[in-house]
Amino acid sequence: MSDTTSPELPNTARDGRLSYAVFQLARAHRSHAAAMLRALNLHPGQELLLMQLFDQDGQTQAELLERVGLDHSTVSKSLRRMQEAGLLTREPAPHDRRVMVVSLTDSGRALQEPIVDMWRTLEQISASDLTPDQVEMFTTCAHIIEKSLREHSRQTAVG
Repeated sequence: MSDTTSPELPNTARDGRLSYAVFQLARAHRSHAAAMLRALNLHPGQELLLMQLFDQDGQTQAELLERVGLDHSTVSKSLRRMQEAGLLTREPAPHDRRVMVVSLTDSGRALQEPIVDMWRTLEQISASDLTPDQVEMFTTCAHIIEKSLREHSRQTAVG
């Protein structure tokens, strides 16, 4: 089933069709999401940190780092920018002054509904030509691929 609107597969990607499709999809999805986030004065990735704080405010920087799966420097830079924008605060934990606790401000909390709406709209756009069964199957496959990549990364790091 060929789609003439998709970019032509380079010969070097012939044995990596799935990986090339994932790359193209991720790039297109991220680009569209970034445009939507700009309308909220956010950079890509900042919404992921906010979403974690909406679920549980007052997390340590280390907890956020683990939950969003981004690297330390990206999270630190994002949190600093978000603090400067007045979306959150970072304060030393009472039990250990080296541990930073991240909390939402009123301005940060006010972004919850706009972010929910943004993700809902992005989902509607992304899945507009898919059936609910196709969405379920794609989501399942995406999780399996992600798990395989994570496990391989762990094995490579250990061995």
